Amino acid sequence: MEQKTALVVGAHGVIGGNLTAHLDSSGEWNIIGLSRRGGPTSGRIRHVAVDLLDRRQTVADLADLPDLEAVTHIFYAAYQDRPSSAELVGPNLAMLTNVLDAVEPIAKGLQHISLMQGYKVYGAHLGPFATPAREDDPPHMPPEFNVDQQSLLERRQRGSNWTWSALRPSVVAGIGLGNPMNLAMVIAVYASISKELGIPLRFPGRPGAYDALIEMTDADLLAKATIWAATNPASANQAYNITNGDMFRWSSMWPKIAAFFDLAVAPPLRLSLTDVMADKDNLWQEMAKSHNLLPTPYSDVSSWPFGNFVFGWDYDVISDSSKARRAGFHEYVQTEEMFLEIFRDLRDRRLIP
Repeated sequence: MEQKTALVVGAHGVIGGNLTAHLDSSGEWNIIGLSRRGGPTSGRIRHVAVDLLDRRQTVADLADLPDLEAVTHIFYAAYQDRPSSAELVGPNLAMLTNVLDAVEPIAKGLQHISLMQGYKVYGAHLGPFATPAREDDPPHMPPEFNVDQQSLLERRQRGSNWTWSALRPSVVAGIGLGNPMNLAMVIAVYASISKELGIPLRFPGRPGAYDALIEMTDADLLAKATIWAATNPASANQAYNITNGDMFRWSSMWPKIAAFFDLAVAPPLRLSLTDVMADKDNLWQEMAKSHNLLPTPYSDVSSWPFGNFVFGWDYDVISDSSKARRAGFHEYVQTEEMFLEIFRDLRDRRLIP
């Protein structure tokens, strides 16, 4: 069995964390995880703290790693949030560039670079877009950092021995604290606070969003797809939409979520979660004590701006994921069960009541 070495960039996010766990469980990989906060070495996993926006530090710190030359695969899932599309380009392109400049000269056996993207490639964040979106759809007017990152890989791959792949999930759901794009945690904390206050669970998004079609991507499913694309020779230099395989409307999913939390459902009411949840920090700390939850900062469990963003999609947000199936990736997840499993897991970990 060939022993491979993975460099997971953004190793503590929902995506990177689940990917690291899957790589580790296979027994086929040594893993170097890069993140701002680092972490302890455990078994095959070595965590390294690095500020990827600092080019000098990135190159110097990675050059000092004794096992960097053994890296065969880069899994890039890092992200820097900014207020506007134009502001996203600079830091996110710089981080990827800094990683490549640090690793390429040393890792002579580099085989593949995996890039995590999303539906921003299709303009899903801008408004109604052509659905189901397909990987060969024409690009929209820039700026768009996802497109710039892929273009960077395409340019650098010419004449290189390594190949690339780009994964395009829908909204990713999984366990991961302190992540700015964690919808499952948004829903779980919103529902838990609603129950604590004795009020029904209201869908807080735009009226049209309640009935629009949407799909999700389970973080574990995405990890499997990412590893598959990175190790399947026929997937070289390809982009793939990766989804659970089903779609739904919040109007049908919301009552099922409410039932899990033993809550009644009231008609939707447009709310800014950022505004109405801003004063709930003390309440959350009281809930943590009364329900014997793990002491977790409110900022680590709340991703309210992202909730506003997703619940504001009053148009269909779906893609065609048949390209991956035709290429050989046949995993799927039932989205309703995914949500319930995540909520059960959050309870088992004592992160929600």
